Amino acid sequence: MLSRLCCLIVLMLPALARADDPLPQAKPVPTMQVLPLPHDQISVTRNGKEISRYHFAPDLERPFLYPIVGPSGRSLTRMGHPHDPNGHSHHNSVWIAHHDVNGVDFWADPSPGKIKQVRVGQFVDQNDRAVIQMINAWIDTENEKPLLEERRTMTFVPLPEDEWLLAIAIQLTASSGPVTFGDTPFGPLGVRMAKTIGVHDGGGTIRNSEGQVDEKEVFRKPARWVDYSGPITSEANEGITLMNHRDNPTFPSAFHVRNDGWMGATMSHEQPSELKQGESLMLRYGLYVHAGVASPEKIEQAFAAYHEVPLLPAK
Repeated sequence: MLSRLCCLIVLMLPALARADDPLPQAKPVPTMQVLPLPHDQISVTRNGKEISRYHFAPDLERPFLYPIVGPSGRSLTRMGHPHDPNGHSHHNSVWIAHHDVNGVDFWADPSPGKIKQVRVGQFVDQNDRAVIQMINAWIDTENEKPLLEERRTMTFVPLPEDEWLLAIAIQLTASSGPVTFGDTPFGPLGVRMAKTIGVHDGGGTIRNSEGQVDEKEVFRKPARWVDYSGPITSEANEGITLMNHRDNPTFPSAFHVRNDGWMGATMSHEQPSELKQGESLMLRYGLYVHAGVASPEKIEQAFAAYHEVPLLPAK
């Protein structure tokens, strides 16, 4: 028996020696990858490590992204308000919604307005970006009527030192008649920061492009960007900059921020807008996931880089 095993090992040696030989037709493995998972989830990885995950199960009120992993390896966002988890269960890390679409609330939990995934647009894996494009329907469940078709494109761009950019483009089309976005500071994009980053809970700080600081100065003020930074480990500060886009129709629009750890971008606060049937509205926002309490100069560099991210053509 031993002799037969020795013979088998000898026969295998040439194959083992060739195990690390290059494959003549092997293609490079992209740095950024989109990985579809069970239970209606999609992971985004950088060199095999997850930086975010998209959740779109049919029983959800709306899709969302969680986690948003910073350079430390920890999520810079959380699910729900740390002191009111029931009343703010709609604070789902990073999410898209609106408080008043033809009078229908798509913001709160529960609400008659639901955002449901319809189909996948496309996935892209490249060294310089990963892209998820999804087609969603904004549905008034009380009348069983779709109000908006949404094409959501999320582009994840790696930066040095494990920092990264997320560019979100939201194309909203009035699919079943005219749509009015009412006067509200709630929508279209919200970010619920990790508890330790909050001004109240962790001693973090809020700053905007106009040099204003914390809720008292930044609350509902127009700006090009707003940044929320604070402790994420016992040794490290990290944060997220929420960026408006120069092509947005209300640029620079107000940001809704709180010292309790949340920030949101507005698009119809004190400026209701209307779409005729078949008309579309394009909204674009960016998140800069960074180490430290980034200086305004560094954020401005990220703001410029964000505007260079190409918009993926629709499929």
